[in-house]
Amino acid sequence: MPYTPNTAAQRQEMLRAIGVEKVADLFADVPAAHRFPTLKLPEPLSELELLEELRGLASWNADAQEYTSFLGAGVYNHFIPSVVPAIVGRSEFYTAYTPYQPEISQGTLQAIFEYQTMIAALTGMEVANASHYDGGTAVAEAIIMAYNIGRGKRARALLSPDVHPEYREVARTYLQGTGIELAGDERPTNDLAALAGRLDGGTCCVVVQTPTFLGEVLDPQQLQQLAAAAHAAGAVLVVAVDPLSLGLFVPPGEIGADIALGEGQALGNAMNFGGPTLGFFACRKAEVRRMAGRLAGQTVDADGQRGFVLTLSTREQHIRREKASSNICSNQALNALAAAVYLAALGRCGLRQVAEICYHRANYAAKRIAKLRGFEVRSTRPFFKEFVVRCPIPVEELNERLLEQHAFIGGLDLSQTHPHLKNSTLLCVTEMTSPSEIDRFVQALAEVAR
Repeated sequence: MPYTPNTAAQRQEMLRAIGVEKVADLFADVPAAHRFPTLKLPEPLSELELLEELRGLASWNADAQEYTSFLGAGVYNHFIPSVVPAIVGRSEFYTAYTPYQPEISQGTLQAIFEYQTMIAALTGMEVANASHYDGGTAVAEAIIMAYNIGRGKRARALLSPDVHPEYREVARTYLQGTGIELAGDERPTNDLAALAGRLDGGTCCVVVQTPTFLGEVLDPQQLQQLAAAAHAAGAVLVVAVDPLSLGLFVPPGEIGADIALGEGQALGNAMNFGGPTLGFFACRKAEVRRMAGRLAGQTVDADGQRGFVLTLSTREQHIRREKASSNICSNQALNALAAAVYLAALGRCGLRQVAEICYHRANYAAKRIAKLRGFEVRSTRPFFKEFVVRCPIPVEELNERLLEQHAFIGGLDLSQTHPHLKNSTLLCVTEMTSPSEIDRFVQALAEVAR
């Protein structure tokens, strides 16, 4: 970022104010032998030379612009309309920190309010907050919220084994020292009835994900039955979703979920080497005061003019620490703004169209791969964007050949997260993957697996 340096007169004024004569006096406590160490640095470069060197270093990356990617597993390559970076990059929004004061931040607060409104409509819930850091953080905060809804008397959270393994790890780390127990089988089964059978009087919530980490879409009727079982046991149902899938499938609010959340990166945010992203979070209005994070609201001022304020911000910096619902420090305002612009640009029909393209192209890829000798599509239920394929050779070796010989970024090696899925890969297909690229990929698979 550009900056204005201090003048010599300003520096002298600051030095006098702190009681020293020169800048060197500020380093008097550093031993003289260590004040100016010899640095083995190359000769300085001009701006032109430096840019050329940086471009050369950047060319080492296998990015999704130059390579066709079939890697998903939580962060996805989706098309970002030009209007998104155009709005997000404006100086009014592109700041180092989120401003709070309503008298100087009406634009930011209105953008957050509109983001919340669209997330609530998308998930079928009544209220949404201003976002969390990512999907994993949102899961952990949902469990804490469910624990608080039960007034601390229910300290057991059931996590479906189909929830993203990184979300589970974040939740374990986040909840250490809270007294909340995380339970759930480690091996994915997609058995919601078995999960419902584990509910008891000590359960504060049950967390499921649809589409699952492996891409499978859970049956909405079975989810409704799970919601009824959770409520009968006095527990909260938390549903993690891919927001783009909601352009095609039943939203959590319609199947009885109490909290809906997920990773919002797919909504107009680049992959950014895995972050930053944003976690969206929505719930029922009855429990809004137990929700973590911020909530922007719409009101009127003394003159009757519409205005926006922080309606809710229950965290330790604003109220007594023992009363805070969370210690989360900030929302991902810029990422949430990108999501809001993306949703507004696509609209209801555009979102459905993107979801349909992802669904049909993924299924087209699966059908083509299933015909290859030695490959087996292991996904047996309806899936969205991602599906599991068993390969005739180790996935690590397969991916190396795909990258080096055909410029394809292969899928996730599932042996890293699911030991029982040896030689299996999680492939991802989005609207960015054309049918011709799918055909070339299928041909490449047949070649490199020989």
